[in-house]
Amino acid sequence: MTIKELPETERPYEKLELYGEKNLSNAELLAIIIKTGTKELTSVDIAREILNLNDRYKEDSLAFLKYLSIENLCQIKGVGRVKAIQLKAICELSSRMNLPSNYRKITVKEPNDIAKILMDDLKYEKKEIAKVVLLDNKCNILKIKNIAMGGNNFVNITMREVLQEAVKENCPKIIIAHNHPSGSAIPSNQDIEITKKLEKAGETLGVQLLDHIVIGNNEYTSIKTIEKWKAKFEK
Repeated sequence: MTIKELPETERPYEKLELYGEKNLSNAELLAIIIKTGTKELTSVDIAREILNLNDRYKEDSLAFLKYLSIENLCQIKGVGRVKAIQLKAICELSSRMNLPSNYRKITVKEPNDIAKILMDDLKYEKKEIAKVVLLDNKCNILKIKNIAMGGNNFVNITMREVLQEAVKENCPKIIIAHNHPSGSAIPSNQDIEITKKLEKAGETLGVQLLDHIVIGNNEYTSIKTIEKWKAKFEK
């Protein structure tokens, strides 16, 4: 049965218009993006085939769609290059919609303030991404910028790139953050070492490193907080 042969109340486009987007299944919403099917498959059938790929990723949500490459999607019958690109664009738009649009008005008072802003953006990434958060004297966020992208278990954060951004924007304070694709927020020895080096290098340029946040899957670690507790314990 084709989409046109379905009752109007069961067609994805008409159903959304009649009942609202929240009353559509994941497959129906995807079918609207896919638009057309093949001779053998409706757009809803194709959408279900895409959703079945979730078995590989064992996710509890639709987040697995972010992991699919254009090549992965094109392997599904009925999904060509254009449809695959459209799906990837929708995934990226969804990610960007989750980012606070008014973060420049946020004053950072504790590590959790940064974690809340970056968690949704970084927790599902399959590669490590490092960001620098530029702050004014009152710890208001001025800018958040990507500074490096690595592999699935490393990212090369260079002092030059981090401090260059701070000097260029004339920012007295910064926070760096990066994700762990494994989902663990436990910092590595390398994470701790680069934090110490950045702190010392920043002092010579009048830039204060407030913290280094490691983002996991719905959890985070503040390296500076860990270091403070270690110092208290050692005393």
